[in-house]
This record gives sequence, structure tokens and C-alpha cells, in this order.
Amino acid sequence: MGFSIWVFLVFNILMFGVLPILSDSNLSSKQLSEIPKEFLKFAKEDEIFNWMVSIRRKIHENPELGYQEIETSKLIRDELDHLGIQYKYPVAVTGVVGYIGSGGPPFVALRADMDALPIQEMVEWEHKSKNPGKMHACGHDGHVTMLLGAAKILQKHREALKGTVVLVFQPAEEGGGGAKKMVNAGILENVKAIFGLHVAPQWPIAKVYSRPGPIMAGSGSFEAVISGKGGHAAIPQHSIDPILAASNVVVSLQHLISRETDPLDSQVVTVAKFKGGGAFNVIPDSVVIGGTFRTFSKESMMQLKQRIEEVIIGQAAVQRCTANVNFLENERQFYPPTVNDKGLHQYFQNVAADMIHISSVKDMQPMMAAEDFSFYQEEIPGYYYNLGMKNETKGKLPYLHSPHFEINEDALPFGAALQASLAARYIFENQPETTPLNREHSDEL
Repeated sequence: MGFSIWVFLVFNILMFGVLPILSDSNLSSKQLSEIPKEFLKFAKEDEIFNWMVSIRRKIHENPELGYQEIETSKLIRDELDHLGIQYKYPVAVTGVVGYIGSGGPPFVALRADMDALPIQEMVEWEHKSKNPGKMHACGHDGHVTMLLGAAKILQKHREALKGTVVLVFQPAEEGGGGAKKMVNAGILENVKAIFGLHVAPQWPIAKVYSRPGPIMAGSGSFEAVISGKGGHAAIPQHSIDPILAASNVVVSLQHLISRETDPLDSQVVTVAKFKGGGAFNVIPDSVVIGGTFRTFSKESMMQLKQRIEEVIIGQAAVQRCTANVNFLENERQFYPPTVNDKGLHQYFQNVAADMIHISSVKDMQPMMAAEDFSFYQEEIPGYYYNLGMKNETKGKLPYLHSPHFEINEDALPFGAALQASLAARYIFENQPETTPLNREHSDEL
């Protein structure tokens, strides 16, 4: 059968939701390559696009912090109910996990984070945050919307999915380690791969950016109380100055990077908190410092953690002070490095290229920011990518975590269609092998 006939069949199959032919194990890559294009066409239809915009704006108006995403979760469940998609709730406090397809293998997951940030929105528009001091300043409202868009696409063609797509609506990415709680809740049972995305205001719309291997750093936090002996600023010899000790600690921590770290093994230690004293003429009894450390491997993380503690205690002792170091693991979990599976990288490039052309699929440099998608990748192969959303004609968009952050809603169809395509193609290309019927036994039937 000619390729043009196959295109016609696949087009009609996708448009009308009847996909028996896609269960054919002989379906070629050329035929499968039409799926992302048709999914994108569907996602760009006015009815679907306007629906996604409406959802995104509702979420944006009502931002909720980690593990407090009550209304966001309810909105998600209402939309899944309307689409006829089964789900589990609550998972990891406020999380929702939906299921589309046959209920059997292969299982593939798509993830969106739901939480907002403790930031006062400074963008004046009709759908500005109604919750003072809270804002979707990292695009998670867009991520949820795109996953619901992907769910709508996949549910339309659910009869063709000889496998199961797991929709992961996750709480508390922003420091709360929601992904770890989702993993602990067992949501990855039977799942063989997971995909996640993030909007990227610095890169053009309709382009995607990623890489194999480490893409984002692991991150840990520390806080130290350095104690001395307070006294009058005019007679420092009667005091033990913790501010001097803490200052030496800050400088020495930077030597861990400049003199103990392999220059080819990127690491960062940042002291961003320094609190001590409240008067110009009083040496305080103690100083509190805190910060983060980041690396691209778990081994480097553990080594750096050990040296941070040794340096803080050692340098404090040099200045006759004592130090207590807390790595805050009960409050702010360590995030492992985000490491993309190399096999999924080639798969991602193929699917994305079929949707937006290979010239729009870009490699990127690793970033020192952290992302709790890494907890999924510790369990199963996972792939994380960035979706450009900058429109050159509308000027530069503010970066993530800014009170002026905005989403270009024209990016919503691209994210929805690409997530849906990654899941659908994964199922089509990873069908379980069937065991041939025993010939001798079959003759007896």
C-alpha cells in the first residue's frame, strides 16, 4: 500500500478516534510520523485552544503553594471527570493520577507540577493572582494545562492505545519534593518511562531544548549556627566574634570549588543567608548562615556535603567559635541531579522532529538549577525538556521566579501535542512481545 494511502488512513484514524490499524505491528515509522502533526493540528483548533487558555487562566488566578493545591486539584479532577478519564485522588496529599488506555502494558507517564510560589504578582492584567503573596511565577499553571490538553487528545483516541498513559499531576515541586512523595505512593508501578516539560521564556516558541545525560543539577541546603561570645564593640578582646568566624567560613566554602573540585565537574556553593547582630556597637553571641550546594552527580553531592560541614566546623574553631550544621533534610529534601535517559533522548528527538521539524529540536547546556523530576528518573528512565515560548514580536519575557513572569499562551498547543505524541508513540513502539502458540499443542485444539 502506498505512503499517501497510509497518510490518508492515519489522518482519518486520528480525526475520528478509530485506530485499529495502529495496533498493527508492521506500522512503519513514516506512518507513525503523522501522529504528532495531527495531534498539533487538533490542539491548535480554536475550541481546544480556547479551552486550554481558559483553564490556564483559572489556575493562574488561584495560585496555591506546595501541598496546598486544593482548588487546583479540584479543577483537574473536574476536567478529568468531564473527559471521562479515571483517576486516583488524593495521592501525596493533593496529587492526582489519571489513566488513559487499555489498563495494560506498556505503561508510560506524563508529569505536570501544580504548585505556585510565594511571590506577589506585579503583572497587571485581567487574570492576575487573587491570592496575595502567591503567584504562578514558574509556569506550573501552563504545565497543568498542557497535560490536560494532552489528556484530551489521548482520550479522544483511547481505543487505539494498546497500553496505558499515566497522567501525573504532582504537588510541591518548589522545594517540597512532591515527586518523591508521588514515587513513595507507588504511582510508577509498571511504568517504563516518564516525560516532563518546562516552559522556557528565554527561547523561541515552537522550539524545544534538551540533552542526554545530566540536564539539571542536584541541590541540597544547609544552615549553620556559629556561636562565640558577645560583647562591646570597643573591647573585642573580651569577646569571641562569630561574625569574623562566619566571614571566614563564607570565603573558605568558595575554596571548595576553586581548589578541591575538578574544573570539569561543575559545582556551586552559595551562601545566601547571613544573620547576626542588631546593633552597631555590639558583637553578637551567634551568627546564622545558610545556602545551597549543587552538583551534577550524587557522588559529588555527598562529598561536597561532607566538606561543607568540615569547613564550617573547622573554620569556626580557628576563630575560637563552635558551629552546628544542619542540612535541613526534613524540611527541604535533597534533589538528585536530573539525568535524561540516553535512549529516550533519541526517541524524543524523533517525535519532536516529526511535529515541529528537526531544525527546531535544539541541544542545550546543563543548568545548575534543580528539579524534583529527578526522583522519577532515579526509579525509571525519564526525559525532561524545555519548551520555548518567546515571541520575538512581543519583546523579551521575564525569566522564571520573577514577579513579572508571563506565559505566552500560544505555546500551550505545542506542549499538549508533544506530550500526547511522546506517550502515544511510546505505546505504539513498545508493544509487549507475544509468545507464539506451541505448534504441537495447537494441532490438538
